[in-house]
Amino acid sequence: MTLILLAAGLGSRYGGLKQLQPVGPHAETLMDYSIFDALRAGFDRVIFVIRRDFEDVFRNTVSSKYTSALRVDHAFQSLDDLPAPFTLHPERQKPWGTAHALYAARALIHDPFCVINADDFYGLDSFQNHATFFASHASETPHFAMAGYQLNRTLSPHGTVSRGICQTDANGRLLTIREHTRLRATPAGAEDIADAEHLVFFTGCEPVSLNNWAFTPDFMPLLSDYFANWLAAHHAEPKAECYLPAAVDHLIATRLATVTVLPTSSPWFGVTYQDDLPAVQSQLAALHAAGQYPAQLWP
Repeated sequence: MTLILLAAGLGSRYGGLKQLQPVGPHAETLMDYSIFDALRAGFDRVIFVIRRDFEDVFRNTVSSKYTSALRVDHAFQSLDDLPAPFTLHPERQKPWGTAHALYAARALIHDPFCVINADDFYGLDSFQNHATFFASHASETPHFAMAGYQLNRTLSPHGTVSRGICQTDANGRLLTIREHTRLRATPAGAEDIADAEHLVFFTGCEPVSLNNWAFTPDFMPLLSDYFANWLAAHHAEPKAECYLPAAVDHLIATRLATVTVLPTSSPWFGVTYQDDLPAVQSQLAALHAAGQYPAQLWP
């Protein structure tokens, strides 16, 4: 099994390459925890999706520490990596989004894989659930999975966040994902304030997607087709982004795939804003103190 980390983002709200931000008691990054947990769950390979312009520093400061425990590969998200007949639009300056980031790794994917953000903490239970899913549903294709987190456990007290709110059926199958871009906590749960005149309210118990997916290799042709169709509609829009949850939502709506939501008991946390950092550091220190992680994850 392969773990794919999407690490090419700029971290615009945070203000830098937060994928490399030390957060653990011994300067561990959030990537360190995800890879450590995936290894414990049975994953034996990691692919980093990064930008070419910080390849050297990434290899020297990040990738090298894992090579004794896992197979390590790199894929590169670049603006001009587009399917024919599309070429780079002259006004495009920002990345094409998370769907395109995964698309960048297409030539390296040959076995079941989990794809996650590099700047989130997902917890051991989520990776164990994915490993169990692969073992139980390997012959059911195209059938994929998503780690489901409870909305009110994923909000920041320091600003709004974007979350994919999920609807599921009685069997835990994903029906829809709807992106809400300005979610904040309220005493009653949460609300989306993107449209001040039409606030959208939530109980806080809704399952959300945090880009923690379990796919088999046959997902990639479906993703490639989706991205090509998306480009046909949005290629000339310089700031449009093709998101992985939207691709999954499309596959479900068109009955090209099914997705099971796997509720997880793992905590989630991330550094969306710089003010989130002290709380994340405290939570990680508590997990180490409770014996859930060794004193040092990697040599």
